[in-house]
Amino acid sequence: MTISPTMPVEDNYRMDSPHPHADGPQRRRTFSAADKLAHLAAYEQACQTGGGGAYLRREGLYSSLISEWRRQRDAGVLDGTKPGEKVGKLTAEQTEIARLKRELERANKKLATTETALLIMGKAHSLLEQLSESTDADEQRKKR
Repeated sequence: MTISPTMPVEDNYRMDSPHPHADGPQRRRTFSAADKLAHLAAYEQACQTGGGGAYLRREGLYSSLISEWRRQRDAGVLDGTKPGEKVGKLTAEQTEIARLKRELERANKKLATTETALLIMGKAHSLLEQLSESTDADEQRKKR
């Protein structure tokens, strides 16, 4: 039997389908609070070395999950849960608490930066005063 390019070929072997649901529907993954915290820590560590995207691909996670889990962690929802306990979406109150915590953290960082800048400015002012006084004293010695 010869096969022409226009003649369809019957294949008795099932090809692996690239379709994600080729083997039927998959069960949705669930993550415990401990799993979420572990993934967050590993992802943030990977981001420090520039491997955040690779970590997400390797683990099959989406960045939106990481964002949601951060909000949950910042709101304190993940801290008080028992191992294996499911954590749902944040309530409006928890979301507001998380937002206020992030805002407070930014304000504290800005305050620390401002305090450091003021300290440096005070030292610079003191140094300039000392230089000015020493210059005035040198000029008075030269006049004598």
